[in-house]
Amino acid sequence: MLESLRLESINVGRAESISHGDKSLQSGICKLPVKGPAFVEELGIRGDAILDASHGGPDQAVYAYSADDYDWWAGHSEYGVEPGVFGENLTIRGLPSDMNVGDRLLIGEVVLEATAPRIPCSTLAIRMQNSGFGLEFRRAERPGTYFRVLNGGEICAGDSVTFVGDDAGDVSILELFRSNYVRSHDADTLRRFLNAPLAARFREKLEAWLTAVERVPD
Repeated sequence: MLESLRLESINVGRAESISHGDKSLQSGICKLPVKGPAFVEELGIRGDAILDASHGGPDQAVYAYSADDYDWWAGHSEYGVEPGVFGENLTIRGLPSDMNVGDRLLIGEVVLEATAPRIPCSTLAIRMQNSGFGLEFRRAERPGTYFRVLNGGEICAGDSVTFVGDDAGDVSILELFRSNYVRSHDADTLRRFLNAPLAARFREKLEAWLTAVERVPD
């Protein structure tokens, strides 16, 4: 399946202190649009600060969010939403909220492969100045998608984006997102998830869940 999308914004952040209530930390989550071209490499957008070891890495090198989902937030909340607010590197018009792991985006010579949903953390809550934002983000079920970089290169806001669906893909980003909040897991479902080209950290989580399920006696 081929679909034409549009890259509305490329966003990068620098290391800075953010705080809310009694919580304070250094983060690169406050991303701003880049003027002109940017270079995508194996570990993400060149110049983007990633300070938390639980984020980033080659399997979660680029985080993309749908401009259409920002439209939804604008109509269903009082947050000022604009490119980069949720800490995404790429804001893309037409990006499906529920693509499959293994689906790809082509932007010029850049090739990105979907690997995992974004799971909200305390850093996002601090960024949004709302300790309860994680629950709001969960309920909205518009998590955005992490990608690995299969081929790097230069991109620019306004570029056309080609969505290439993986015909063999049967594990959706939204299904994985929902699984993070399930109290009990099904072994067959977890095995199906593990057959997909997941991000390494999400794979480790699923493997731990599967081990726990398999230890439970029938």
